[in-house]
Amino acid sequence: MWIDSHTHLNDQAFQEDYPIAIQTAMNSGVSTMMVVGYDLESSRRAVDLASRYPMLWAAVGVHPQDARTWNQDALRTLEDLLKEPKVVAVGEIGLDYHYLDSSKEDQQGAFREQIQLANEYHKPVIIHNREAHQDTYSLLNQERIGPAGGVMHCFSGSRETASQFLKMGLYLSFTGVITFTNAEKLRNVAAEIPLDRLLVETDCPYMSPYPFRGRRNEPFRVALVGEKLAEIKQLPVEEVMQATTANARTLFQIE
Repeated sequence: MWIDSHTHLNDQAFQEDYPIAIQTAMNSGVSTMMVVGYDLESSRRAVDLASRYPMLWAAVGVHPQDARTWNQDALRTLEDLLKEPKVVAVGEIGLDYHYLDSSKEDQQGAFREQIQLANEYHKPVIIHNREAHQDTYSLLNQERIGPAGGVMHCFSGSRETASQFLKMGLYLSFTGVITFTNAEKLRNVAAEIPLDRLLVETDCPYMSPYPFRGRRNEPFRVALVGEKLAEIKQLPVEEVMQATTANARTLFQIE
């Protein structure tokens, strides 16, 4: 069965029907879903959902677009949440220079402190990197992610970028973007990533794969990402399913 390594079932888009979305995923061969926070409220929501559903696990963190809200109170809140038994990662955290809702300085400060927090609690990190590759790479080099490791979420970079992050020991996770007609360069990159360093995700409610672009994405569509990845790598779907599932379980230390 598949693992969707990055969902936002804690998003308002699922407020009315998240139990249906979870059940649909289970019925479609998705055994496990990571619910990932992006601010304090969504992180609390992720923990709440994971505590009530055995197939859900939680990550807590403050997204770079919300880094302007980062302070010592936020740090203490995340520390408390990290003590909950079903919280297995810090994320999503990182840098996003596309909109700059938060300044580069605020983003870098929040990112740095959350990496340090993950290292302290021996948790992997889920990293968001948009139009900020060099600073992301430099900061990760400075802070030295601990043995728990991490994943580059929604990877969309070049071969060179992929190589740099792989050398750091990070996993690379792909979304429905690899199914888009204009994503040939990304498919070429995905073809070269070692199978033991790959994860699949939906990033739902975003990034719905072809032919569902423009609709709310759901965890059951992670199978479409995996099937496309198998096609790209010219491997049996079952082999990609088994590998990405094993990778996710290893990274997040989940049964």
